[in-house]
Amino acid sequence: MLEAIIEYLKAADPSAVYLFLFLIAFAENVFPPIPGDLPVAFIGYLIPQTSGLSFTLSVLVSSVASTLGFLVLFLLSRTAGLKIYNSAEAPVTGWFARMAHKLFPPSEMETARERFSTHGYLAVLINRFLFGSRAVISIMTGFMHLKILPVTILAFISSVIWYILLLWAGYLLGENWQQVGSLLTAYTIPLTIILALIISYLLWRKKRGDVVP
Repeated sequence: MLEAIIEYLKAADPSAVYLFLFLIAFAENVFPPIPGDLPVAFIGYLIPQTSGLSFTLSVLVSSVASTLGFLVLFLLSRTAGLKIYNSAEAPVTGWFARMAHKLFPPSEMETARERFSTHGYLAVLINRFLFGSRAVISIMTGFMHLKILPVTILAFISSVIWYILLLWAGYLLGENWQQVGSLLTAYTIPLTIILALIISYLLWRKKRGDVVP
C-alpha cells in the first residue's frame, strides 16, 4: 500500500502532498503502530522535485498535525484523570479506574504529580525523539494534569525540530531516502534499551520503598 501511495504522491498536486503529510503526522500520534517517519522522509525527497512544494510549509504542516495528535491523547487522558481523582465524584467504578487507583493510589497522587511535573515537561519536549513512547508520554502527561499551554508549546517545538531533521534527511539522501529507515532503526534500539533500563530501575526502587525523584 505504501508503494502505491508513493507512486501517487510523485505526480500529485502540492495540496495533496500537504494533506497526506498532515494526516500521517496526526495519525501516527493517535495510532502509534502507524509508521509515519519514513513517508515524511519521502516528502523531503520530493521537495526539490515538486514545483510549489515548500520545505518550510512542510515542516509547519507536519508539526501542527503532530502537535494536534499529541493533544488528542493528552486531553482525553487529562479528562479521565480529573474524573478518576475528583474527590467530589461518586465511589470509583470500572476496571480502568480501579487499575488507576491501584497503580497510583489517591493518597500518593499529589506527590506523584509533583515529581512528574519536574520531568514531565522535559518528556514532552523530547517526545518526538522517543520511538514507541510518544503515545505513552501524551497519556501520562494528561493523567498527571500538566498545564495545557506549556504542553502544547513544548510538543510543537519538539515536532518542529524533529520534522526539520526528518525532511532534511530525505532531502539530502535524495533517491536513497529509504535509508532513513535504517538510520532510525539504529537510533531506536539503543535508546529503547536505555529507557527500559531506567524504567526498570525506577520500578525496582519504588518496590523497595525508596523515594524516587
